[in-house]
Amino acid sequence: MRKLLIVISLFALLLSPMGAATAMGGTDSDTLRQVAQVRRVTAQYHDVARALADGYIAPHGCVEGMGYHYLNPSLASDLAIDPLAPELLIYAPSGNGLRLVAVEYFAANVGQAHPSLFGRQLDGPMAGHEPGMPEHYDLHAWV
Repeated sequence: MRKLLIVISLFALLLSPMGAATAMGGTDSDTLRQVAQVRRVTAQYHDVARALADGYIAPHGCVEGMGYHYLNPSLASDLAIDPLAPELLIYAPSGNGLRLVAVEYFAANVGQAHPSLFGRQLDGPMAGHEPGMPEHYDLHAWV
């Protein structure tokens, strides 16, 4: 129960524009504008069926404390990081099914320069979290 309260408190902070921007690297007007754009573009994915229709695939299970990660393989396989086309959508269970709570940007580490987005470097490089996942960089944006 304590863990759930901590997660809920974190979501409450990060779901505000200021909280999301702070988590992604700053609160300057440029970052706030970018966060608003990501929210607008991903609003369509509050409907999981829309995410599936656009190429995101359902996960095998929930990543404890981090929700269900829906991956778009075509976006994850290129080396580009587009803030308006996140490689992963993250959903959390709610009383009405799944609720979109975050996006994740992902870039495989293939020797390129350390990627950055929203005025901060992506986390990593880090080992894959499951078998077959490459060493990579990632950044979660709680939008």
